[in-house]
Amino acid sequence: QVQLEESGGGVVQAGGSLRLSCAASGGTFSIYDMGWFRQAPGKEREIVARITWGGGSTVFGDSVKGRFTISRDNARNTVFLRMNSLKPEDTAVYYCAASPRFSGRYDYWGQGTQVTVSS
Repeated sequence: QVQLEESGGGVVQAGGSLRLSCAASGGTFSIYDMGWFRQAPGKEREIVARITWGGGSTVFGDSVKGRFTISRDNARNTVFLRMNSLKPEDTAVYYCAASPRFSGRYDYWGQGTQVTVSS
């Protein structure tokens, strides 16, 4: 059983930056692909970014390409989401999730952290 805890959310002005962290415990972090998702009020959850277990491959949602980066530190059991050039439409609750390698599903989720971008 893997527990995930996000941190780093907050309020930022448009054009600013934030770095989210997701700390994992209770499992072997390095065997999981990791994803960041977000959900805004009244909208469906969408994937923001994904990184494979070794960090060798990343994928980003179209709305954040070129602005967000994802990275991980397996020694610290942590995955990061660096968000630059933030826009008001990036306002959402951001969740990290863990996907067992080759499974195609996300089995473990954090509680989420709120990101609010003011115009």
